Amino acid sequence: MMTTVFRVILVIVSFMTMAFMMRKIRQAKVQIEAAMFWVVMALILVVFSLFPSAADLCARLLGIYSTPNFLFLSMIFLLLVKVFTMTLQVSQLESKQKELVQKMALEKKEQEELLKRLLEAAEEKKEKAGPEAVQGIRGKENRAEAEAMAGGRD
Repeated sequence: MMTTVFRVILVIVSFMTMAFMMRKIRQAKVQIEAAMFWVVMALILVVFSLFPSAADLCARLLGIYSTPNFLFLSMIFLLLVKVFTMTLQVSQLESKQKELVQKMALEKKEQEELLKRLLEAAEEKKEKAGPEAVQGIRGKENRAEAEAMAGGRD
């Protein structure tokens, strides 16, 4: 049997948990799916504290001596399940992160190789053009400078 003080504490803590989760959902600091676990857990505690006979019945069916022990045991079990699911999610996220880092490294290497090939192609084109083309370009530059200077004298 649960004492009145224990029941009141369960109700207060449950409502505080629900209010906290709703506030975090509104602030977009927690996803709805993740918060639903905590809201459901708080609702279960409210039900057991408002209807202690349901908690007593569950405790007797499971062979647990006292109702508070049943509540603590059930909450510990639910928290272990939550930790396990979060471990799975973290593992999946780490795998995805590793794949993305590897993909980014490959793309960076491909970009560097492409840049290297472009520079080599530009060097080859420059070498094939020969010194006459380079002088021709320099000649055009010199003529443009001479015309600019002549235009500035007038």
